[in-house]
Amino acid sequence: MISGIEKEIVNLLQKQDKRAISLLYKNYADALYGVVKKVIADDETAQDVLQETFVKIWRYAKKYDPAKAKLFTWLYRIAYNTAIDKTRALKNKTEKEVQIETSTVYKITTNSLNQDVLDIKKHLSSIEEKYQIVINALFFEGMTQQEASEELDIPLGTIKSRLKIGLRELKKIYNP
Repeated sequence: MISGIEKEIVNLLQKQDKRAISLLYKNYADALYGVVKKVIADDETAQDVLQETFVKIWRYAKKYDPAKAKLFTWLYRIAYNTAIDKTRALKNKTEKEVQIETSTVYKITTNSLNQDVLDIKKHLSSIEEKYQIVINALFFEGMTQQEASEELDIPLGTIKSRLKIGLRELKKIYNP
């Protein structure tokens, strides 16, 4: 059985009446914060997720159907899913961040650079053009193999083969 306040909130939500949000917050914020905290330990992030939850509730208010679920169940699912989405987003972000303190990029000295290979573009012209094109796209234009395949209209397998053969030919030049 639906309580009077729940019925009023549902009615206001479906009319897109802004008073619904303050009633939702007053009656459900603590419970929804508890749902979010079960997924996200950090208080600041959990508060952000709670705010995102209320934004989503407002955005999807017209989609709520009291015949399908109780109001709290619907609110719970939105809060829980928003917390899970935030967790995944944070995980993906930290996996993609460059760890500068463990990087060796800035520790290369000029002594460790082989001066003989700095003229690679000059030697690139001494191998067949089909290999030059692939090596140039991958190493000097920064394309992935897939991007080079699409850009050059060459099958991916052919890109990989030409890269392997082209590098082998360059190796013959540098290590006769």
